[in-house]
Amino acid sequence: MIEQNQINNQQLNPLMDQIKQESFRFQKLVAEVAKVVVGQEEALHFIIIAILSNGHILLEGVPGVAKTTMIKAMTRALGLKFNRIQFTPDLLPADLIGTLIYNPKTLDFETKQGPIFANLVLADEINRAPAKVQSALLEAMQEQQVTIGSNTFALDKPFLVFATQNPIEQEGTYRLPEAQVDRFMFKLLINYPNFQQERAIVQRQLNEATIYPVLTKDEIHAAQKLVNTIHVDEKISDYILHIIFATREPEKYKLKELKPFIQYGVSPRASLAMHQATRAHAFLKQRHFVIPDDVKAVAHSTLAHRILLTYAAEAEEVTAHAIISKILNSVPTP
Repeated sequence: MIEQNQINNQQLNPLMDQIKQESFRFQKLVAEVAKVVVGQEEALHFIIIAILSNGHILLEGVPGVAKTTMIKAMTRALGLKFNRIQFTPDLLPADLIGTLIYNPKTLDFETKQGPIFANLVLADEINRAPAKVQSALLEAMQEQQVTIGSNTFALDKPFLVFATQNPIEQEGTYRLPEAQVDRFMFKLLINYPNFQQERAIVQRQLNEATIYPVLTKDEIHAAQKLVNTIHVDEKISDYILHIIFATREPEKYKLKELKPFIQYGVSPRASLAMHQATRAHAFLKQRHFVIPDDVKAVAHSTLAHRILLTYAAEAEEVTAHAIISKILNSVPTP
């Protein structure tokens, strides 16, 4: 038994050292972005988890709270190819993915690739785009590929979509379909800075900071592979599934009072997202295994946008976050 433990420790020690080293690189990433972005530590934390998990993020907040600035700063620090797409009601799918252009010299059609061909795409004010554009983006997000004419093109990896939307301005906007919202690993609410943070923002406006790349594409790929090695115990996996099923069948978890407020619970895609997010969270905490605290830390941002509420919930001002808190307090922790 002692020899077996020694063998296990010999196998784990290099892995733990590697996790510690790679995790430290991503802490440097936060420090680099903090040169430009004041506060928003939680949002930055979840953006890094999404990068490690190869997931997409939807950022929601009023104008002027640095949603776009945050993503642009993060991209510069990552050293990835970045494209920003300003979504408008007259945007066409071809403006997003590209199109075929006739070349009179060759008497043939040539493919002109659109701005979707990048490692990180900022879909600014995504809710201003019409349904056809949403569908084109949906294929890219889910399949990691786009179709132009009769040809299909694989997108370069990592491929991440960070979308922003304004919750207060409704004129000229389109509601995002539930199917598309479900493709986002996280939905993050970006709030106003506090008094001290806004003072720092005003002072920094006078001194522009330069952001330098602290990670390469290969290092990001290596970190993503390392995250996939993080151990998720069967009890933790069952704990995640119980949380998922409590959104669908709350009465089976002695949460009958939630039933009138939930029209549809979260999808199986949420189970996959939570498992991957907990691994990334454990990685950033420099652990080679997932604990219940990792599950609780990512639950709200992973599940809230996937729960479809009833009119009764809106009338009584019951939020998805309140429902998730109730579930986390009721489902037994392993």
